[in-house]
Amino acid sequence: MEQRNTERGDIQAALRRLPSVDLVLQSAQACEPMARFGRAAMIDAARQALATLREAVKAGAPPLSANAVAERAVALLETAARSTLSPLFNLTGTVLHTNLGRAALAEAAIEAASIVMREAVALEFDLATGKRGERDVHLRDLVCELTGAEDATIVNNNAAAVLLVLNSLALGKDAIVSRGELIEIGGAFRMPDIMTRAGARLVEVGTTNRTHPRDYADAINDQTGLVLKVHTSNYRIEGFTREVDAAELAVIAKEKGVPLVNDLGSGTLTDLTAFGLSHEPTVREAVAEGADIVTFSGDKLLGGPQGGFIVGRRDLLARINKNPMKRALRVDKIRLAALEATLKLYRDPERLAERLPTMRFLSRKTDEIRALAERLSAAIRPMLGPDFDVGAVHCQSQIGSGALPLSTIASAGLTIAPKDGSGSALASLAAALRRLPMPVIGRVERGALILDLRCLEDEERFIANLSSLSAEMGRPADDADR
Repeated sequence: MEQRNTERGDIQAALRRLPSVDLVLQSAQACEPMARFGRAAMIDAARQALATLREAVKAGAPPLSANAVAERAVALLETAARSTLSPLFNLTGTVLHTNLGRAALAEAAIEAASIVMREAVALEFDLATGKRGERDVHLRDLVCELTGAEDATIVNNNAAAVLLVLNSLALGKDAIVSRGELIEIGGAFRMPDIMTRAGARLVEVGTTNRTHPRDYADAINDQTGLVLKVHTSNYRIEGFTREVDAAELAVIAKEKGVPLVNDLGSGTLTDLTAFGLSHEPTVREAVAEGADIVTFSGDKLLGGPQGGFIVGRRDLLARINKNPMKRALRVDKIRLAALEATLKLYRDPERLAERLPTMRFLSRKTDEIRALAERLSAAIRPMLGPDFDVGAVHCQSQIGSGALPLSTIASAGLTIAPKDGSGSALASLAAALRRLPMPVIGRVERGALILDLRCLEDEERFIANLSSLSAEMGRPADDADR
């Protein structure tokens, strides 16, 4: 009992030695952070740090000085101030990774967005007349030039574009679509659900694997609002299949007097075969084939910020633009500026791969990536210590975001595997890489972590970023130098 009282007395004495909040704020370590974060925030952080320290002291830890408590409070403030949109190294091998933000923007787009963020701009103001203007004017002519369409408008993503088109042209009417094209995109977001929310009645024709021209022709009647063609960009059905291509379907729709809407999904403005990739239908091709409306994304193969384009017949675009939902789905000045700058790059196709990151990553030579893998494997092997095998490896990249799902691109990367084959060691390594100042995201394949280097351009920054890997893995720092 006496010993217990003595221990309790020691703890109480240690707690009394803890500095007050006022002493923490008066410490040298608190001066600059208080000016940076504000006095109120510093007080809250100091209280949090002291509360945690009190519990530690009760468990036997020694008390800390005012400066040490201030350092802990500042660490709390810096953690809270750090953006959750953390920049990272995308080494998954998926160039347009939906969960990692899809397309990296061109410098021209970044500069254009920065300018309009700092200044007032003529977003909906006609400088020639001094009257109210419309924001579509900033992109309309450029989009029509690049696609061959009569008119164009822009909303906040391609799902919104499809929603707006359906609601404008098929509200309370039938929207005819092949069963083989009732796609589901990321996050369990399904085309039938979009159609329902748009107020259109879904009419399925054909079967999952085979749809014929007569299926469409027989389904069209006076209750039909439109025929919808959906590019199945995120999967392929192979074998005993039949689909009606867009050109053939355009003839049927025209004969029946109903509009054909072709949802390209990812959408591209350039022939990907010029970059050594498989062919993907371009927007210009879809317009030329006779689609009355074509919808596509801005942040996938186009390589810009998130947006949904609607291009096609002028009379149909007029109906779409009169829809009250258009205002709810519109984009702001920042994305308009970035999209305009991105689209202008397509006027110079010979330099597109040089200036647009998406095309630069997709067209990168395998030999170049392999040489990078060889250099990096030698550089990071000591950082991982003796428990892991590290080497350069051939691997396959993919475009991502639903584009060319069966097509892969020869690439190279690093393979990192625990020598004992431990799955827990591999999971710990992946977690440690995610905790780095700039997280590193790869993929696990056949008992190894693969870091596909197709999207890695800043080699020096990557190596410097790995300098804290030993600490993240719970190893002494000097182990990395053995």
